[in-house]
Amino acid sequence: MSEINSQVQRVSGTGLPLRGDDIDTDRIIPARFLRCVTFDGLGEYAFADDRTQLNGEHPFDQAQYQGAKLLVVNRNFGCGSSREHAPQAIARWGIGAIVGESFAEIFFSNCVAIGIPCVTASHEDVLALQGAIEANPSASVSLDLVNLTAAIGDLTITVTMKEGPRQAFLSGMWDSCGQLVSQGEAVQATAGRLPYLAWA
Repeated sequence: MSEINSQVQRVSGTGLPLRGDDIDTDRIIPARFLRCVTFDGLGEYAFADDRTQLNGEHPFDQAQYQGAKLLVVNRNFGCGSSREHAPQAIARWGIGAIVGESFAEIFFSNCVAIGIPCVTASHEDVLALQGAIEANPSASVSLDLVNLTAAIGDLTITVTMKEGPRQAFLSGMWDSCGQLVSQGEAVQATAGRLPYLAWA
């Protein structure tokens, strides 16, 4: 069986600035959408209540940010309840990486589990990155996990990530299911040697 390549070393695309501290998971995906059987379609409801309140002026609704790949947020993003639906909704909207000042720990872990790197930067650098995206929404933003930088145009900022998750992305080991599938023959061989699996 061929090995699955789940390495995440760089993420590039247009950016989406979402300003505000302490944006919790109930705002990211309101509780009424948690009754879904699968995560399919959750992207449509990301920030549903905030978007309704702003009547089309929320960044997730604005035309210039459609198709954005990198989300740039502020402090304590993803706080609140530990719902895995929150990163799923963001991912299914189209986001592939998040740059922020800080993240709630469980939200961060849930993002790692589905392959979304969340990196941190200083308050000043995050504001500069958000401002650069707002000034030129069509410009490409690049997140480099190898060199720990994020760049847009002439602006390059330093980002950080704990070494354990960073190495998991760089090596592809974040994808536990993919790694298991890629070793299917070895799993079957091991299962064949376990006597209790033959019990009837």
